[in-house]
Amino acid sequence: MPSAEQTSWVILAGGQASRMGGNDKGLVELTGKAMIEHVIGTLSPQTSSITINANRNQERYSQYGSVFGDNIQDYPGPLGGIHAAIHHLDDEWIGFVPCDCPQLPHDLVERMANACSENTDIAVAHDGDHIQPVVTLVHRRILPKLEAFLANGDRKIILLYRQCNMITVDFSDQPNAFVNLNTPEELQQFGQTL
Repeated sequence: MPSAEQTSWVILAGGQASRMGGNDKGLVELTGKAMIEHVIGTLSPQTSSITINANRNQERYSQYGSVFGDNIQDYPGPLGGIHAAIHHLDDEWIGFVPCDCPQLPHDLVERMANACSENTDIAVAHDGDHIQPVVTLVHRRILPKLEAFLANGDRKIILLYRQCNMITVDFSDQPNAFVNLNTPEELQQFGQTL
């Protein structure tokens, strides 16, 4: 079982953001700050190890931390970022959060790490109604399965999880922590509630 300190965390900002009009979601402003700044603000008190997976605007992202891109071309989605992170980082346990979740739980890292046993391959956050497949803590031993899955052309993240020893981590006490903002309209509505 990992301690919170033994985990490394990656903010996934590698997507195409087609629903955000092609704008890079992590850099879109919410209440005067780039969305990724909200994510970092929540994560940084919880872990000293934060890197960013981005395929565009890497120079802009680098002002927030170390940046690496996908190893696989054509935007394979979150799995591309997970794949790249396992190659880029040496840690046994690597956690992932999306760049468009501005109010993640303040105890995310500790709760995710504490839920894992030595047999866990993947821990996935659960909001009480649904799993949040991009808020996850994975053990690097999933790499062979992940590479075979991607080589097969598969992209559906949950199908990979079903091939692994997956657990869910209960965050039903914080159901709004996983609100993710995909469109300019959602962004505007959410900004008015803050």
